[in-house]
Amino acid sequence: MEAVYIKTPLGIAKVIGDEDGVSVISVSDEGIVSVVIPVVLSDAVSQLNEYFEGKRSDFTFKFNPKGTDFQKKVWKGLLDIPYGKTRTYMEQSKILGNSKAIRAVATANGKNPLWIAIPCHRVIGTDGSLTGYAGGLWRKKWLLENENPTKQQNLF
Repeated sequence: MEAVYIKTPLGIAKVIGDEDGVSVISVSDEGIVSVVIPVVLSDAVSQLNEYFEGKRSDFTFKFNPKGTDFQKKVWKGLLDIPYGKTRTYMEQSKILGNSKAIRAVATANGKNPLWIAIPCHRVIGTDGSLTGYAGGLWRKKWLLENENPTKQQNLF
């Protein structure tokens, strides 16, 4: 496994993977930015940078997240949420075939190992609130605002 640390507007992202794909993308408030980018991670780093520059709305590098079959099913469902859109935990549970599995779905979302690439930040509470985000609600808010196709201008 190779690792690289890159600077993003939301902190230092750690990307881990190998020739089978990227298995972890996480974010932290601290860290040392890598000078060298491993070849196996160059596509992921390039695409993450393009996302933060507003030039990319989806990711095509190879994913290789580790998790249970249920978690992988939930994470796969997250990939169907369009850029700039949100879905509630209830909607996500219904799409996955079990409206009573809201807590299990929320727990699986929280264990998403591919920050941003698998867009768990696009899942919100039934009342529209920003709930449950491992990276911190301020990051979730930033990501959703960044993806919003109609940017709100400040009036004052």
